[in-house]
Amino acid sequence: MTEACVTLTYEGAVACVRLENERKLNALTPEMLNDLIRICDEVEARPDIRAVVLTGAGERAFCCGADINAWADLPPFDFARTWVRTGHRVFDRLARLSLPVIAAINAHAFGGGLELVCASDLRVMTPQAQLALPESGIGIVPGWSGTQRLARQIPPALLKSMAFLGCRLDATQALSIGFINALSDDPLKSAREMAEDISRQAPRSVEVSKAMIGAALGEDRAAVIESLGGGLIAASDDKQVGVQAFRNKQKPKFGGV
Repeated sequence: MTEACVTLTYEGAVACVRLENERKLNALTPEMLNDLIRICDEVEARPDIRAVVLTGAGERAFCCGADINAWADLPPFDFARTWVRTGHRVFDRLARLSLPVIAAINAHAFGGGLELVCASDLRVMTPQAQLALPESGIGIVPGWSGTQRLARQIPPALLKSMAFLGCRLDATQALSIGFINALSDDPLKSAREMAEDISRQAPRSVEVSKAMIGAALGEDRAAVIESLGGGLIAASDDKQVGVQAFRNKQKPKFGGV
């Protein structure tokens, strides 16, 4: 692997997504962000896939954040308009994927890497890994939901210590506050087992449960409400009556069923 990218493989009903930029601690490049969007679209289009496992290549980092060379020289407005908004678009797409996403945190997740983790649904972490928001140490702020989505997932005082002081959250602490689901010496294996367990559940039940929980947490609430309402009404006899009457250029006679 000579160029940074994100790879996608399939194992039965599980899609395995891996950040492939080991030389730079899996730092996210613009090309990798584009890969993530493409992968989300691809796996969501496959009805046979039930869950997604997300991890990083190598043993040194899950993801150290954004590649500084991709944004350091951007003019302020381009930084805000393009770089920050692109990251939000990608991470929002991942968070709102209809399939459960399980992060296998094989090593440290810093900055954008932690923001990527918090866009997942379930998390398995190696005991040696740490989580951090180091942005204040290089004169910037979290830009891909570290002060927003993450604020709904960990206690505010803890988040502030991470954002203001660069304090790190170790695996045991992350488990104790409920940010991760499990510790594992082999997080990828554990995440795959979790994904396989999910694949044996009713897929529509899992999908709708994820959407409803996400809406309660502020993820795409308006779209979730309207999609669930639309799905409910699409199952009614009145919808069939209305469509048929429209096609036949007749006045519908609704029965309220």
